[in-house]
Amino acid sequence: GQSAPKIDKQVLKTAFSASRCAVSSGVDMPDRLAVIDFSLPSTEERLWIFDLNTGKLLLRDLVAHGKNSGNLESTEFSNVEGSYQSSIGLFRASETYYGKHGYSLRLDGLEPGINDLARQRAIVIHGADYVNEDWIHKYGRIGRSHGCPAVDNQVVRKVVDNLKGGQLVFKYFPDQQWLHSSGFLKCDNRTLAGKNLQKSG
Repeated sequence: GQSAPKIDKQVLKTAFSASRCAVSSGVDMPDRLAVIDFSLPSTEERLWIFDLNTGKLLLRDLVAHGKNSGNLESTEFSNVEGSYQSSIGLFRASETYYGKHGYSLRLDGLEPGINDLARQRAIVIHGADYVNEDWIHKYGRIGRSHGCPAVDNQVVRKVVDNLKGGQLVFKYFPDQQWLHSSGFLKCDNRTLAGKNLQKSG
């Protein structure tokens, strides 16, 4: 929290709780954690990447939401292929590849029914020319993706290289149903989190 004073403390606490629960349920201990706060408008830098070993903030920057999740602000989320909406919850960042958007990073959703179709939906971290301050000045918001957390082309390599190979990505939104049902947010119920993990992995 001290290294990122502008992040909502409750969001950060929720992200750390979910990550701890995932590790206690069998997920490999990550070295880094990315937090995306989708309750903020897209004009704000709402992506943070933390080094969990040192507690340092490695990066804070803009990140896009899906075009059917909202305009300036995101309000709708989905796990459905073709929805063009973002999904929330805890993800594991997996392997890198070069695709139509260049250097990109595949994400695996760890929460059944919430984000576990991320790989099938090709929800990945990639660079985009519509994620930058110029777009904000021109349109009053950054551009929107097909559901991917797209980042500025200027920082995509740093984002991908910091998260590849099993780091955790936590996308937050105050969705009451998810907050009350997620196995990773109720770690007193270890069995539920464990079952969720086995099902999705």
